[in-house]
Amino acid sequence: MSTTTNSSSSPGDGSSGSGDAGTDPGATGHRSSAARKEDVSLPTLGPVGWARWFWRQLTSMRVALMLLFLLSLGAVPGSLIPQASTDPVKVDEFKTAHATLGEIYDKLGMFHVYSSVWFSAVYLLLFVSLIGCIVPRAWQSVEHFRQRTPAAPRRMTRLPAYTTWRTEAHPDDVLAAAERMLKRRCFRARRAGSAVAAEKGYLREAGNLVFHLALVVILVAIAVGSLGKSEGGKLILEGDGFGNSRAQYDDFDSGAFFDTGSMKPFGFTLHKFVAAYERSGPQKGTPRVFRADISYFLGAGGAERKASIEVNEPLDIADSKVYLISHGYAPTVTVKDGRGKVVYRGSVPFLPQDAKNFTSTGVVKVPGAKAKDGRPNQLGFQGFFIPTYGGTGSGTMFSQFPTLDNPRMVLTAFHGNLGLGSGLPQNVYQLKMKGLTQYKAHGRAVAQMLRPGETMTLPAGDGSITFDGVKPWAGFQISHKPGNGLALTGGLAALFGVAGSLLIQRRRVWVRAERGNEGVTVVEIGGLGRSDAARIPQELADLARKLEPDAPIAPATGSRTAPAHDTDTRSGPHPGRRTEARSRPTPGPGPTSSQDRAQPTDRM
Repeated sequence: MSTTTNSSSSPGDGSSGSGDAGTDPGATGHRSSAARKEDVSLPTLGPVGWARWFWRQLTSMRVALMLLFLLSLGAVPGSLIPQASTDPVKVDEFKTAHATLGEIYDKLGMFHVYSSVWFSAVYLLLFVSLIGCIVPRAWQSVEHFRQRTPAAPRRMTRLPAYTTWRTEAHPDDVLAAAERMLKRRCFRARRAGSAVAAEKGYLREAGNLVFHLALVVILVAIAVGSLGKSEGGKLILEGDGFGNSRAQYDDFDSGAFFDTGSMKPFGFTLHKFVAAYERSGPQKGTPRVFRADISYFLGAGGAERKASIEVNEPLDIADSKVYLISHGYAPTVTVKDGRGKVVYRGSVPFLPQDAKNFTSTGVVKVPGAKAKDGRPNQLGFQGFFIPTYGGTGSGTMFSQFPTLDNPRMVLTAFHGNLGLGSGLPQNVYQLKMKGLTQYKAHGRAVAQMLRPGETMTLPAGDGSITFDGVKPWAGFQISHKPGNGLALTGGLAALFGVAGSLLIQRRRVWVRAERGNEGVTVVEIGGLGRSDAARIPQELADLARKLEPDAPIAPATGSRTAPAHDTDTRSGPHPGRRTEARSRPTPGPGPTSSQDRAQPTDRM
């Protein structure tokens, strides 16, 4: 049973059942867009793909260079901005002088650059980048060492360097002599059919690998030195000594892994500081002698030994180095209180304020002084020391020369509460003015310039201070850095690695010997450099000369017919030998196998 359905339009729908042109798409030329649109799905990397992509970027050469540049750039503020680990006093002074900028620097970690998060992140990323580069490169180097030199190419005339001649020697004798000669010249040679294949220069890639390993060693040395270091400063008066314990240092900084209980016992005494300066000429005031004469001991019962420390000649003792870094003067004073009792006698180090003539400032703090009636009356003196005073006619209060030619000390007196009992640390070279009152007489501040031996008397019978003389002092830095030897080893290895990768040329040489026409042996030698082939022709000519005694050139015969591969010859350096040298390999099949072809890569 079949059913036929007729679609016809009703009279009222405005359409005709006979295929009205107004409704026929084909008749009007209208093209229907009824084709279904297909959804195009783009491939997604996924977590593993993104991780692989990130790892390839991190171990690429450009990223490693960027990280190395960022590490060098990050070390710049560490050299220009005072660091809390080495000079906290200067950090506090910088924050006081530049409140807004100091707050910004503090948030950015500029006062502790080398331990900041951003510097550590760059350091670790560079470390990981080098490791990720070295591991695959090491495997590639092993594979290169294990690969056999490919057999000689069929057409050796296409090699960049080529020479050939004929000899009456037997082919086996020629090949045996060639193999011995190449091995004597440190080629890795083997027989491959009617030719000897040899290769040399594997250490080029080894040099590149050594360079990258040396960079890792340097980074490890920096980390070891930073974590296990100890560094401190000590200012020592002439005649005083130092012992290597934490309490003896004026300032001390150590790494996270350094144990103060493991500090080795040693010490030294400053017997004399010797300084001599240029007296005239354009270099007036320039130091000519800058030396500290000391005696040192190692161990609790060690014998004392004499030595001298100069600016560029530190004392090496117990895995530490003692550097001479500064010098200055310490005026010796005697202070009496209002009852006439000596409450202080000693030498007070003053710090130089100019780098040339040692104009210095310092303070004298006397907490145990009392007034005439027995009341506590702590005394403080702000001092200004001039090693060589130019006189009243000089028009300046600054020193004219760094030696003690005409010493003067200017003192300003204060009294009150020094704040020493508050428990808060104070700078020994500055007076905390809060709680102090300046002495005045007749409405003017009490200040006086003193020569050695002169005394300044305080108003109201509160005491006096006498300028007794001057002692020199020297500043030392005691540094212990366990990674120095490792860093030196890494630096030397990096130099040798770069030299090897730049100077060593990897090249291949093939020697073929076959019987030709007229019963003579045709000897062919070809060479190919993996990169720069500039020296290949010269080396090939030298190999040919070394091989020639075992394969002498046969006398030329007019009836001899040249073999097919010896066409288009040119005269070489020797009658009967043809030599060709090209600056670049010519197109065509070469001796490099598919696994040895250089692939373009961005990896280190």
